[in-house]
Formats: sequence, structure tokens, C-alpha cells
Amino acid sequence: MRRARRYLIGGRVQGVGFRAFAEAMALREGLHGWVRNTRGGDVEIRAEGDAEALERFERAIAHGPPQARVDDLDVTDLGADGRDTGFTVRGSAD
Repeated sequence: MRRARRYLIGGRVQGVGFRAFAEAMALREGLHGWVRNTRGGDVEIRAEGDAEALERFERAIAHGPPQARVDDLDVTDLGADGRDTGFTVRGSAD
């Protein structure tokens, strides 16, 4: 079953390679979507794909790369749109 989720990750998540880590994990799991920094210091992710792959991705980003410290992980279920767009790193949110 295909699912989509939005993640908002707080803690020491900017300047530690979190976006590149999330991109690598998403590509490994065959997920589609994007990752970006927020102005408030968090990282925001939208990911879509197979439900099991999304669960594995979520476990990985709950820890992040070695230099990161994840204090908060807010997860919101979204409607899957079914588009295969790849996974991209975006600049900071406006």
C-alpha cells in the first residue's frame, strides 16, 4: 500500500548533514518527495512510497546522521498522490 507522510524534525538537525542523510535514506528505500530546512531550525520532509519502506525511512530519520540530535519528530499522514517524482533536497522554506 502506498502512503505519504510529512515529517517535522527538531533538535540539532541543521548544519549536520541531515538533508543529505534523509535523501540517501529515501533513495535507498525508493521513496519520492523532498527535504528542506525550515527558518525555525527544523527539517521538514515529505515522503511517499510503499508503507514498509516509509516505516524503515521513519526509523532512520528518527535517529539521523551521527552529528545530529533528534529531539522531536512530528509525523502527519497525507494523501498519496501516486506520482514518482524522485527525491530532492530543497533550499530553506520561505
